Amino acid sequence: MIGQIRAVFNDAARGETPVVRRPDGLFGPESVVWRVHGDVTTMMVGGVAALLLQMLHPAVLAGVWDHSKFRHDMLGRLRRTARFIALTSYGGRDEAEAAIARVRDIHHHVRGTLPDGTPYRADDPRLLAWVHVTESVSFLDGWIRYAEPAMPRADQDRYFAEFAQVAEALGADPVPRSRADAMALIATMRPALRYDARTHDVARLLLEQPAPNLATKPFQALAFAAAIDLLPDWARQMHGRTTPALAKPALRMGTRGLAETLRWAFR
Repeated sequence: MIGQIRAVFNDAARGETPVVRRPDGLFGPESVVWRVHGDVTTMMVGGVAALLLQMLHPAVLAGVWDHSKFRHDMLGRLRRTARFIALTSYGGRDEAEAAIARVRDIHHHVRGTLPDGTPYRADDPRLLAWVHVTESVSFLDGWIRYAEPAMPRADQDRYFAEFAQVAEALGADPVPRSRADAMALIATMRPALRYDARTHDVARLLLEQPAPNLATKPFQALAFAAAIDLLPDWARQMHGRTTPALAKPALRMGTRGLAETLRWAFR
């Protein structure tokens, strides 16, 4: 099963292998980013939650809708995002900077018009800030819930300050450097969020995609349910999805058990 989970995040057809941790990267072994981003389960849960948040912004959704192959290759999109996070978190500085340059180049060419006629572009600093804040909050909250419930607030703030390096290099602005900054940014952007037919279609394709293989099917189902449960109440309501109160303890216990098992297996 470990090999099949690794294959989900590394495209063998393109010669991809797991990113090797290098101490000469953007962060290093003593960073909070290394601590948070190294857990398979919490990053999967947080990553899906982040995508569900990101698509609530019409311009972010439009960039995916107009320019992505998500309808035919949702796994590929998830895999590319996961690899970018791995390279910028654990790769050497040369690998991290090359990955950032590639994404910046892609963003420069992604632009279009919303259904109401409003123009958008993927390199808009504020849209990049929305993508970053949803990722950072979701990754961190997934880690806290399923790995380190007593994580000190100072370490949480240090995580935002460290991860800000990647957002700033991509051109995001404003970039939160603490938990309070992140919550304030989300609050200021909430009035721009929408849920419509296109949001529904993209969320459905994300959450209902078939598992890559039978071995990963239970892992995926549990991680996706935990991702919905990780969303803020207001976002879960916008998506029209609920986690029944009676089901939460079992869901969280099962996800925690899975996280602990995979943490041990990947050591």
